[in-house]
Amino acid sequence: MITVERLDLRGDGVAGDLRVARALPGEVVAGEAADGRIAAPRILHPAPERVRAPCPHYRACGGCALMHASDGFVAGWKAEVVTRALAGQGLSAPMRAMHVSPPGARRRAVLAGRRLKRGALVGFHARASDTVTAIPDCRLLHPDLIAALPVFEALTEAGAARGRALALTACVSEAGVDLAVSGGKALDGPLRARLAQIAGQGGLARLAWEGEVLAQAAPPVQRMGAAAVVPPPGAFLQATAQGAAALVAAVLEATDGAARVADLFAGCGTFALPLADSAAVHAVEADAAMLAALDAGARGTPGLRAVTTEARDLFRRPLLADELSRFDAVVIDPPRAGARAQIAEMARAAVPVIGAVSCNPVTFARDARVLTEAGYSLDWVQGVDQFRWSAHVELAARFTRGHIAR
Repeated sequence: MITVERLDLRGDGVAGDLRVARALPGEVVAGEAADGRIAAPRILHPAPERVRAPCPHYRACGGCALMHASDGFVAGWKAEVVTRALAGQGLSAPMRAMHVSPPGARRRAVLAGRRLKRGALVGFHARASDTVTAIPDCRLLHPDLIAALPVFEALTEAGAARGRALALTACVSEAGVDLAVSGGKALDGPLRARLAQIAGQGGLARLAWEGEVLAQAAPPVQRMGAAAVVPPPGAFLQATAQGAAALVAAVLEATDGAARVADLFAGCGTFALPLADSAAVHAVEADAAMLAALDAGARGTPGLRAVTTEARDLFRRPLLADELSRFDAVVIDPPRAGARAQIAEMARAAVPVIGAVSCNPVTFARDARVLTEAGYSLDWVQGVDQFRWSAHVELAARFTRGHIAR
C-alpha cells in the first residue's frame, strides 16, 4: 500500500518515485508498477474529492485525465499549477477565479479514425496507446461533433489505409462541422468523388483531405468579435467558445485605452479582430494562410479600426524593440514553448502594457520573470480551463510598466 502525495503536471498521482494513474492526493492505493507507474491502481482509501466519472468511456478513453475528481478540486489544482510555476521563478500575482468551460462545449478536437475489417472506429486514443476508443456518449465534445461521428466513420472506412490511423481535426462552425483529415489514402478521382459524396450527404460545412478542399457546402465561418472569419482547413482555434470569450475579455481588459496594439502570434484573429473595435491593430503571424483569413475578416467588417498584417516567424525574427516602441500595448499568445526571444525584445522596448496569453504556465512564468526583472508589474492572472477534465490549463495576464494599474 502507498499513499499518494500530490499530482504531477500530467494529472497522475505521485507517491515517492512512483506515478499512479487517476489517483488523488491523500488516497491509499495498491497495484503493480511497470516502468515507474501504476497504470491500474486499486483505490483502497479514496479521497473526499473523488467522484464517479460521468462518462461511460472514461476507463478506456485517453481524452480525459481528471474526470474522477470533483470540479472544485480540479479548478483549485489548476490554479495551484499556475501559482507554483510563478513561485518557481520567485513571482506571485493576484489569481482570479478559474473560468471553466461547461461539459459538452469542446468545439474543436483532433480525433483518431481506424479502418476495421468491417466499418470503422472513430474516437480518442487510449493513453500512451495506438488503441482507439469509440466515444458515442462523450461528455466532453460539442453535440454537433457527436452527431457527426457517423460521418467521420464513413469517411474513415472509405479513405483510411489498413493499419494506419487517420487524424481528423473537427471544428464546429456557424455553417456546420468543418473537418480536415490527414494520414489517409492518396487521392484519385474515384476517392475524391466518394469522399465529397459522404461529406455532402453528412452535412459537413467543409471537408479537406491532406490540405486539399474536397467539398464545401458553405463557408465554415468563425465569429471573432464583429468579424466573420473563414480559417484555413485544420487551423488552430480556441477549444471552446466559452474559453475563447474569457480569454478575449481578459485581453480587452488588459489593453483597455490603448490606441495602437500589436498582436503577436495572431493566428486567424481571435484577439486582433475584437481589439480592432477600439484600437488600430498590427497582427503578426508566421502562417500565411491564417493571416490571410484574418485580413479577409477585417476587410469584410465595416467599422473596425485599421488592421495591418505581417507574415513573420517571431521565433527567428522577433519584432525588435524599436519596432515595438510605436505601440501602446502588445498582446502575445505564443505556443507552448513560450517566446523567449520575443519577450526579451518586449522587455527592452518597455511597452506600457502587455496582455499575455499562455497555454503553458511553466514557460509563462519563465517569460514573466524576464519582464518583471525589466521593471514590469504582473497585475493579475486569469486562469481559463477550456480542456475540462484534462491536466491542461491556459491563462491570461496583464503586465504594466510606467503607470498605475487600473
